[in-house]
Amino acid sequence: MTFLALDVGNTRLKWAHYAAPVVGSPVLAHGAVFLENIDKLADEEWCGLPTPSHILGCIVAGDAVKRRVEEQMELWDVLPRWVVSSAQEAGVTNGYDHPTRLGADRWVAMIGARHRLLGRGIRKPCVVVMVGTAVTVEAIDASGKFLGGIILPGHGIMLRALESGTAGLHVPTGEVKDFPTNTSDALTSGGTFAIAGAVQRMVENTTRHCGEAPECIMTGGAGWKMAPSMSVKVELVESLIFDGLLEIAAQRLAVSV
Repeated sequence: MTFLALDVGNTRLKWAHYAAPVVGSPVLAHGAVFLENIDKLADEEWCGLPTPSHILGCIVAGDAVKRRVEEQMELWDVLPRWVVSSAQEAGVTNGYDHPTRLGADRWVAMIGARHRLLGRGIRKPCVVVMVGTAVTVEAIDASGKFLGGIILPGHGIMLRALESGTAGLHVPTGEVKDFPTNTSDALTSGGTFAIAGAVQRMVENTTRHCGEAPECIMTGGAGWKMAPSMSVKVELVESLIFDGLLEIAAQRLAVSV
């Protein structure tokens, strides 16, 4: 009863093949490809993969990319399922004005973070940060209710916006410095501090609203770059989307049996 989890973002498709759709199940194989290389999956990375019993994915890249991914999965006679945000799932309540309009990746990451803490016996508010093409910062209270979240540009988008709107800013990537003294470092530090400041503000908002400081969990392809520059304590979890997909699959299948 193997399980294939898919995380299709704006830049890359990441996948993991688990021994079972159960949290903590061993990973049998995993990989990642840029979206432009999706059409090679069936002939390359997935060609020798045993047929999964269940497939559950999270996608934000749009319908065209989704169709390309589904075409690659035709080598197996398995119907893939895609997570759509809902009013409630896996013990998390969606406080968005229109729950189905919440990005699926944000929803799945929150479920993964919530259950990661519950697995350690922690019932506290939580701030979930995803650092990728875009950056999202979500707040969840101790009962598992999503209070709300913010979206801001990722590092790359910030830099491209400055380059396109300002003359003379086509410079190499710099380093994060407390007091930058060149343009490269000033740009890199500015983007980093903007993200760190947004997270700190959400932590302060959540602390004020909930009456206690939240745990803070960070994920995303650029999370490792941001973590050292954060002004609040964060736990870096690379597999947070997969953790959420495993939890959703485990609960859905338990209900359907």
